[in-house]
Amino acid sequence: MAPSLTHPSGVTFVDDGEHGSVHLEAAVYYGGGETFTRSRTYSHSHIHGYNPKRAPAFQEDVITRTRRMSHDEKSVAGPRRFLIDVEETIRVVLEQEDTDGDFQISITDAGPKLVPLGTATSNGFKTFDIRGTYMLSNLLQELALARDHGRKRIVLDEARLTENPVDRLSRMIRHSFWHSLTRRIDGDGLEIITADPKNRTGRVQPRIYVPHGEPAMAEYYRKVARDKPHMNLDVQVLPEKNDDPYFVKSLNPKPGLLALAMEEVDDGKGGRTLKGIPFIVPGARFNELYNWDSYFISLGLLVDGQVQMAKNMVEHFIFEIKHYGKILNGSRSYYLCRTQPPFLTDMALQIYNQLDRSDVEANRRWLKRAIQAAIKEYHTIWVAEPRMDPKTGLSRYRPDGVGIPPETEATHFTHILEPYATKHGISVLEFSEKYNNGVLKEPGLDEYFLHDRSVRESGHDTTYRFEKRCANLGTIDLQALLYKYEVDIATAISEVFDDELMLEEDFPLTPFPPTPESYANPHRERSTSRPQTSDEWFERAEWRREVIDKYLWNESKNLYFDYDTVQGKQSLYESVTAFWALWAGCASDEQCWKLVSQSLKKFEVLGGLVSGTEESRGKVSLDRPNRQWDYPYAWPPHQIMAWVGLERYGYLEEAQRLSYRWLYMMTTAFVDFNGVVPEKFDAVKLSHLVEAEYGNQGIDFKMVPREGFGWMNAAYQVGLSFMTTHMRRAVAACTSPEVFFGRAARAEIAVAQATAASTDPLDLAMEALSLAA
Repeated sequence: MAPSLTHPSGVTFVDDGEHGSVHLEAAVYYGGGETFTRSRTYSHSHIHGYNPKRAPAFQEDVITRTRRMSHDEKSVAGPRRFLIDVEETIRVVLEQEDTDGDFQISITDAGPKLVPLGTATSNGFKTFDIRGTYMLSNLLQELALARDHGRKRIVLDEARLTENPVDRLSRMIRHSFWHSLTRRIDGDGLEIITADPKNRTGRVQPRIYVPHGEPAMAEYYRKVARDKPHMNLDVQVLPEKNDDPYFVKSLNPKPGLLALAMEEVDDGKGGRTLKGIPFIVPGARFNELYNWDSYFISLGLLVDGQVQMAKNMVEHFIFEIKHYGKILNGSRSYYLCRTQPPFLTDMALQIYNQLDRSDVEANRRWLKRAIQAAIKEYHTIWVAEPRMDPKTGLSRYRPDGVGIPPETEATHFTHILEPYATKHGISVLEFSEKYNNGVLKEPGLDEYFLHDRSVRESGHDTTYRFEKRCANLGTIDLQALLYKYEVDIATAISEVFDDELMLEEDFPLTPFPPTPESYANPHRERSTSRPQTSDEWFERAEWRREVIDKYLWNESKNLYFDYDTVQGKQSLYESVTAFWALWAGCASDEQCWKLVSQSLKKFEVLGGLVSGTEESRGKVSLDRPNRQWDYPYAWPPHQIMAWVGLERYGYLEEAQRLSYRWLYMMTTAFVDFNGVVPEKFDAVKLSHLVEAEYGNQGIDFKMVPREGFGWMNAAYQVGLSFMTTHMRRAVAACTSPEVFFGRAARAEIAVAQATAASTDPLDLAMEALSLAA
């Protein structure tokens, strides 16, 4: 009688061909029980832990194999799979390959870049070498994911280690990163989102501020505090006017999360309760809902088919405008005075166009709420004083606020405050406290922080473009965005609301066209006094386009520039946001041609578009360090806006070239640095290891990237939509743009020469003579 076979409990045996899909998500791929094949005897050596084979070592020297050895498996009938002890293999990989100790395998590590793994078909007795940074980093990632799902031993498909990097990154964004960046503000989600890496008060008590007029929401959070005493949750209700700058400053010692929209659901006990509506955060130190980040994130979500999540974020924006008066910079108490670049109308229309058509009326009602909120924000924030300059009609980033912005790093303003502290003969810390409390008055410092808050409202914090002048600038980016608001509102009223939209909330409308006299008049028309029509909004857009041409377009330099409303002249810093005029559609065809043919080359580098030109930035030194929104840094919003704008005006080839550069830079970083997806890049050096204030976000993870970074994730998914199949394959092969477009240019020249040769009259005549002969 054959001896009985013993094996660990819970083991499932499968046939060799029973592999299923290789590129399933980790929860599915590793979520089941342990499985083994019956192709070989089940060895007891695996029950007590399989030790992966290691490269031979002599004393301290590791000898790497230069070619396949006799013990390697030669012929493989099907896809290769490996039998792996998870914990032991993690230990070996990190000990041997992670030479800098950051729990990542990257090209900067000095290990041998070779780990043998036992094959599943041989029950681990024959091995195959896993070689190179990309495969080894993928191995480490897969082991970490298996550990997450409680696996001790796994059978791992080689295809997960050799996966096309473009497919792998896109898959991780679609199925993993978005999920990891999802937050919800309710009893289940509060413990995660109340954590604020920017809080440097020393007080870490979780706190939530509920807006006035939401008593059910306030009571809900009080109940959460009672039911979960371990959280020590502090629930505060804000006054009706919650954006008074002195009131907001008074909250700085006790910062907290701001409540967002909720929905009423069944509580499972026959009653009703509130539940937070999920949304996506940018990631890393930005663990709350942000304004313009959310727009670009929503574009990525729409590409990935997550329409409902994108719609949720608009719901929160509608809530913020209703209760906080604006779409906030971020949903924390210290942001109550500040907004960010406005994208709500385009965001809402993009989502509306992808909503399920089965309930047209519900979709229409939803869009109406979004457009009404945008109209309120437009009138009460963007074309209202102090942001509006009535003399020129240009809007500016100019938020209220007093004191030092509390969300920055502790030493961020030290170099600014030191001269004032020295003047008063006290320490920087003591001066900061007295200045914030109003004990010491420094008008020069007030002016500095007015511009600093404006820089932060612009989203471009920080840049020499805005240094000590941002609050006075009518920027090209803001004017382009407001032109788009006006066109979008007009279009929605015309095409969706039968050319008539009655506003439901009462607020003052701003005069049009703006003049110092009309703004000085305290009388204001009310929003509910008459319906809104498309004609008046198209008229506003046309008027703004003329203002943009008058103040911001520079014919001799073929570029849009910011306009200083105090000095009465253009600020000649060359910014890539000039191309936002193409996205908005406010440039003429001639202006677009000049931008593309004359100015695009100033910003285009190996990795895409830099924020500004090196000449405009000026020289950097220890006393004048680089700023993260200046040359040579590149950011996802600038890329996406340029791609879409160029495509809008028919310059698809240029849009594809720029998107290729960006995706190449992202993909090479992903391949070479353990799957990293950072906040920004040095697009000249093609590096995420930037030397600027704040460093970089999204790069601090162990073994496997969990989140990427919000708008960088989106840029990858949106960028892929511009790629041809050929371009996508070239990016996956990490083919440099210079090589790829060099080949393409040579191919075009060859085709052109061939075409020219075949159509030249003399050549055709000579060919005809030779044929006749």
